[in-house]
Amino acid sequence: MTTTPFTQYLPREALDWIEAQAAGTITALSRHVARREAWKVELSLASGGNAHYFFRLDRNPVAGARVSLEREARICKALQSTDIPAPAVAGWDAAQQFALFEYVKGRSDIDNITDTEQQRAVMEDFIDAIARLHLLPPASLQLEDVLGGHALSPKQCALDDLNGQVAQFADFLAGYHDPLLHYAVQWLRRFAPTSIAHVALVQGDTGPVNFMFDQRRVTALVDWEWGHWGDPMEDLGNICVREFWNPSGGLDGLFNHYAERSGIPYHADAVRYYRVQQNVRGMIPIHAVCQSRGMRESYAWYLAYREVGDRATCEALAQAMGVALEKPQLPEYAKPSDPLVHAALLGLSRDVAPELQTEFARSRLTDIEILVECQHRVQQFAGEIHAQEAQEIAALLQRPERSYEESNRALCQAIADERLHDERVIAYLARRAYRREWLYWPVTRLYPQRSWSAIDNSEND
Repeated sequence: MTTTPFTQYLPREALDWIEAQAAGTITALSRHVARREAWKVELSLASGGNAHYFFRLDRNPVAGARVSLEREARICKALQSTDIPAPAVAGWDAAQQFALFEYVKGRSDIDNITDTEQQRAVMEDFIDAIARLHLLPPASLQLEDVLGGHALSPKQCALDDLNGQVAQFADFLAGYHDPLLHYAVQWLRRFAPTSIAHVALVQGDTGPVNFMFDQRRVTALVDWEWGHWGDPMEDLGNICVREFWNPSGGLDGLFNHYAERSGIPYHADAVRYYRVQQNVRGMIPIHAVCQSRGMRESYAWYLAYREVGDRATCEALAQAMGVALEKPQLPEYAKPSDPLVHAALLGLSRDVAPELQTEFARSRLTDIEILVECQHRVQQFAGEIHAQEAQEIAALLQRPERSYEESNRALCQAIADERLHDERVIAYLARRAYRREWLYWPVTRLYPQRSWSAIDNSEND
């Protein structure tokens, strides 16, 4: 049993479990900087030498959730007998929701590669791995007990995960009058694909940063919590989403390369649909988290995901529907001059930052600085922007202007009643998203100048 004070980071039962699984003693433990809680672990093995692992835990598992650590561990274990590179599972405890994965050689930041030839080679190797994944016979993986049956219709492939998210967050959505979420969910149900090549295991959250690579080859596909049976085009849509957040040289030619390697027909219209689907599926819990209190993850990152992600959803909807967008005029802004804000930011950078020793602590301090500046900006401009939103909603609904809150509720009801023209709704929602992205600039600058990369044409274009 370890004698080091790692209990300040993880429960004693977790530490004991890790040491039992690895047959060693923990010598180093560090928090991985990511949205979900994960830890890098180094152990001295009883058999001699050292070993490194990646420990994941779910402190508050949601019963029946479609996304789960159990799903990730089971899929990775099933893939060990295939040629799909996935982290080996060193241990899984369903009762305690502990998972111990091998620490895979390589790096994940393909977006930081400056050698464009290497970057392209890695992306093509990644596409080859996804093509092989989609060709695996579902029955051979024996995952029905965790993923359910795989005799799914095209509509089920498109909507099951979305409907699961809507059901899981039903209480939140019922009182949350966000017109984009309401419209996007309705749009996805109306325009779901009616045909697919075949049902496959899809990673469900795949693309840049969710795979490890070394030199020019992929060493592991990581983060399988969203894995499920689905339409192969869904993973291509998700690659678009992750490349949006982590620009990696663009997507030109990659999806035609996928079709050549897999033999699975590539349909650009389906990929455009799944770009929206993947964004919206992820935005529902992100909106919910941003309304919560006491979260363990980075609130600044979640705000950035919400605002940049909503703008991305609007642009993806517009591209799928052929709607031209225009950006609204935005207010002028100067750096914070409020003495309280200035004093808070100065104290954090001058007095606190030099005393922090870990990468994780320094990252959280940066988050706090961003949130202080963001709150100052919201206090300055939210009223002006909300007034503009209320005016535009009144014009859209052709009714007298009301308060911002009443206007949002009225717009959500009109969307539910399907009383509005898609082109006008999308154009308004995009203007709204551009304003909000500007309003929350202190956090959205974490992901500056993000845009959708062009995708290959297909015979259906």
